[in-house]
Amino acid sequence: MDPKQPKQHELHTEEMADRQFEAEDYNRQDELSQGLAETHEQMSDVYSEGTVEDTNR
Repeated sequence: MDPKQPKQHELHTEEMADRQFEAEDYNRQDELSQGLAETHEQMSDVYSEGTVEDTNR
């Protein structure tokens, strides 16, 4: 670990498991927030695409 870099808050497993997506995650810089924001974006895209069955109507 680089001693010049400030130590980031390390999350414990329970803290990560309790964490849910928040709109502010898009603006946060920590790895967990960025991961949640990216996953939320991907799921939103998939949801708005619909399913194959929806295109036959």
